[in-house]
Amino acid sequence: MELFLRQQFELLLQQATSDFAERVVYRCGGPDAAVARLTEDPDGDGVNRADFVRAFFAENLLDNPAGHAFVLEALAQRSVPADDGGPVADVLARLAQAAFADVLVGQARQLILRQQVYS
Repeated sequence: MELFLRQQFELLLQQATSDFAERVVYRCGGPDAAVARLTEDPDGDGVNRADFVRAFFAENLLDNPAGHAFVLEALAQRSVPADDGGPVADVLARLAQAAFADVLVGQARQLILRQQVYS
């Protein structure tokens, strides 16, 4: 991946991480509960990782095959869960969102923990 594209992806990931962490802390009633829920069930109540990622992709114009390919290229070294198959565009969407969601949870957890240290 070219450097300028890597920088663009890193900026998108930072924005998503910040927004997601803030949302989860608010919905879970504090940083300790947020970290616990991110660890236990990132798709559960209060976190809803998949909903956030779908909305983030739509808001940042990543909800198309080119956007999905961009995310997958940036996360090429990560593993993603098995997929059920189907049209290539649908598979790309699911894989890109799954890979991004996985990175997002880890980044959000780290951000919340760092914020607690400095609070």
